[in-house]
Amino acid sequence: MSTEPATGGDATAQIDVTESAAEQALSLIEDEGLDTDISGLRLFVQQGGCAGLSYGMRFDDEPDEDDTIYEHHGLRVFVDPASMKYIEGSVLDFESGLQAEGFHVENPNVVSECGCGESFRT
Repeated sequence: MSTEPATGGDATAQIDVTESAAEQALSLIEDEGLDTDISGLRLFVQQGGCAGLSYGMRFDDEPDEDDTIYEHHGLRVFVDPASMKYIEGSVLDFESGLQAEGFHVENPNVVSECGCGESFRT
């Protein structure tokens, strides 16, 4: 298992999390009754959507052995090696507006997205 501090490591391999996303995720983790010192948000890529790939997120009790772990604003983010090649350099944000509210991944590796923005291609 490897760990990267919020400000360290290779910038292209970094996954950043905005303060608003971290606060929102930590609140949800606590609502689930999970320990925020051990548990975290798993960010992953899966096959699906009209553009070929889509993001997935879930809360995990603990990281897997081969995960990279990032810590931002008290939130632990777990990323598996297969997903890392698609999302390295990304920023996880939480957006709130008139149309929608939720987590959003700003991914510099995306070359195209579907019309609804739910899936992407690198």
